[in-house]
Amino acid sequence: MSYKNKDLCKIRTITTFLSLSQEKSTWQQEIVKASKFCAELSADFQNNGYTVQSVRIVTNPFGEYLNTNTIDNAKEDLNYITKLLDTPETSGIRIRFAIGEARTNHEIEMLPELIKEFGDLCNVCVNIPMDEFNILDNALISSCVNTVKRISDITPRGEGNFNFTVNFNCDPLIPYFPASYHRKNIENCFVVGLETPDLLVSVLENFNQKTTTTNHNNLYKDYYEHMSHALQYHISYINNIIDQSPIDMPFHFSGFDSSAAPSKDCASMAAVYEAMGVEYFGASGTVEASSLLTKVFKSIQGVELVGFSGLMLALTEDTGLAQGTIKSNFDIRSLLTYSAVCGIGLDTVPIPGNTSIEKIAALMRDTGTMAYRLNKPLTVRLFPVPGLNAGDMTQFESSDLCNCMVLDVP
Repeated sequence: MSYKNKDLCKIRTITTFLSLSQEKSTWQQEIVKASKFCAELSADFQNNGYTVQSVRIVTNPFGEYLNTNTIDNAKEDLNYITKLLDTPETSGIRIRFAIGEARTNHEIEMLPELIKEFGDLCNVCVNIPMDEFNILDNALISSCVNTVKRISDITPRGEGNFNFTVNFNCDPLIPYFPASYHRKNIENCFVVGLETPDLLVSVLENFNQKTTTTNHNNLYKDYYEHMSHALQYHISYINNIIDQSPIDMPFHFSGFDSSAAPSKDCASMAAVYEAMGVEYFGASGTVEASSLLTKVFKSIQGVELVGFSGLMLALTEDTGLAQGTIKSNFDIRSLLTYSAVCGIGLDTVPIPGNTSIEKIAALMRDTGTMAYRLNKPLTVRLFPVPGLNAGDMTQFESSDLCNCMVLDVP
């Protein structure tokens, strides 16, 4: 299959970033404007042969516009936003909403109840800073861990943690949830995120069928050039659609997140590793291949790259990675090691429901320390699964999640 086939490169998301104020009467205009714009741009992409999987709206920190005096006040405001998102302009397109970042303990403590009630319309993150001695804010981390545990307890199978992540060294304008957040000092804008594992696997398999090269160095140079060329082709094509679009652009285009962004509905990133000669994801050679893939995602020219723009390994959103847990191909420490040469950190990782707060906090601190030490964005999105122990199989029911073995937290 030619790398130019648009079925190989899907647009995972058109993500708009906007600021809301405490003046509730203005919300409708802003949200409808974003929804209408996303719908029109989606239609433009689809008319040009690209599938659009979702549209997303991200706001400034929710404490700046929601009434957070009580949980009931916050729920009332989110109910109103939910109604505003149900517009004819976006009929048939999945809309996801992120309420920005939580910045205080009071706001963080609200999250379990808000996520339980609003789910996919209440994606949220917390950004963890370092102090003057380059030590992470452990008090804030502990507050986040308590929230993770509480979400696990009050949402079915702990799946509510799909909508909450802890960010380390992450800038605004990440188009993928729930790490997304916006700031009022940044103009309203939009970012395009892709889903490209199908493209990468196709390119590698086609090359492998034709090449006679066995020299490792030459192979890896060729892998890099072919994957980079294919990804550049589609990003340039999509960028040209945006440039030539006849629709009104009320949002500034801030660029692409070039990450592969795997899902359970496309090829696994594990298949990419195997096509590069790694026996299986987690085998010797995984770190080297991860580094090369990261280089591919960073290689794109002619557009702004934002967000992660790196290798994303989302455990329970990737069928191959999920299968790898059953075969004991890797563990949490392996995933953290791979984060040294790729992006995202520990994402959608199921852990035993009785994992202590202290262990989860230490795992977050390890991830955050790596993020700041290596100057890269990393996140932690863990699923403590009630009643399950390491080695048990999850029974997730969300359409977004694969089932896999629960990983131990050493």
